[in-house]
Amino acid sequence: MPVAASAIYFLNLRGDVLINRLYRDDVGGNMVDAFRTHIMQTKELGTCPVRQIGGCSFFYMRISNVYIVIVVSSNANVACAFKFVVEAVALFKSYFGGAFDEDAIRNNFVLIYELLDEIMDFGYPQNLSPEILKLYITQEGVRSPFSSKPTDKPVPNATLQVTGAVGWRREGLVYKKNEVFLDIVESVNLLMSSKGSVLRCDVTGKILMKCFLSGMPDLKLGLNDKIGLEKESQIKSRPTKSGKTIELDDVTFHQCVNLTRFNSEKTVSFVPPDGEFELMKYRITEGVNLPFRVLPTIKELGRTRMEVNVKVKSVFGAKMFALGVVIKIPVPKQTAKTSFQVTSGRAKYNAAIDCLVWKIRKFPGQTEPTMSADVELISTMAEKKSWTRPPIQMEFQVPMFTASGLRVRFLKVWEKSGYNTVEWVRYITKAGSYEIRC
Repeated sequence: MPVAASAIYFLNLRGDVLINRLYRDDVGGNMVDAFRTHIMQTKELGTCPVRQIGGCSFFYMRISNVYIVIVVSSNANVACAFKFVVEAVALFKSYFGGAFDEDAIRNNFVLIYELLDEIMDFGYPQNLSPEILKLYITQEGVRSPFSSKPTDKPVPNATLQVTGAVGWRREGLVYKKNEVFLDIVESVNLLMSSKGSVLRCDVTGKILMKCFLSGMPDLKLGLNDKIGLEKESQIKSRPTKSGKTIELDDVTFHQCVNLTRFNSEKTVSFVPPDGEFELMKYRITEGVNLPFRVLPTIKELGRTRMEVNVKVKSVFGAKMFALGVVIKIPVPKQTAKTSFQVTSGRAKYNAAIDCLVWKIRKFPGQTEPTMSADVELISTMAEKKSWTRPPIQMEFQVPMFTASGLRVRFLKVWEKSGYNTVEWVRYITKAGSYEIRC
């Protein structure tokens, strides 16, 4: 269910109403008094952003020195309400030159009322895109002297932009060099036992794009996902080419993607926004290619000495390499002295986090560097509890490698003028929660 807001209030820190708008008649005009009495005066503003008083619910958020309060009398979507507030603040900032505070509201009463009438109708959120609203609400707000001048210029065909299917892209864009940058960024989440068996593993990824294209181009992206290849083979009536296929889970798309075509043809077709945006997000739980294998051996020699041996093997290709590799091996709090022997990189003891930190700036593929450490402990009589070993944590970044195996098969750009396009594709795999029990 959408927001269905009955009223929206803008209050300062004292609780004075700066501006308000009533969208429905199912709440009384004294709702703001209930918010002041039961929430602001009881010092419970920071406990929970959603409160129920009587038969009404209050969703509130503090931005700078202003509280934005949405009042609803029915069971509404809380996430949608807060998303509306965030988008509305971004819209106001675009009109006010980047500032949103009590002074900006007092200086722009008329403009704010006009915007509130456009972005919400009878309590239901409408279009909040600054690029679209500036096409027909051309009034400029009173800007702070420290804010930069606006660079947005009104463009024609405002009605088509507002009501059409390509509201996220304005017409008339022209570039001397037409380029598309596509980044596949993945984070690997792993929990491995001390014996090397995988307890939990998944990959969360996103496809980021940066488009500098003239006109209204139509893009078509092909991936080596299982469903897309099966659909393509059915259309072409012949088996697909040999190669690894992957199964994407929990896929979410940007609003520019043609979902009708995706459901029928299983291809990602879209008219891209101008500049940088996130095309899609996904998750992989099967067939994950782990970039590193960690083999730890920790021996406690009595109460005052430990031996730590860690071998890290890079599983990716020999021509690739990882950057910024950091391995954190936990040690007891009573560590007094350490000595290291490493075959690559540098290692030291960090007392602030009770870890041996092994750093390798550039880690080539198909190599197995090792680290050996002698750890001396302070003997204490207070506690004789056995040391609970936290997991080893790892940080890294591997360019041109995907743990999921996702690959871009093609990226086609079509525009009626027929200009040439340069496409750039990059793969990056990072560590999310990469932990190995020891």
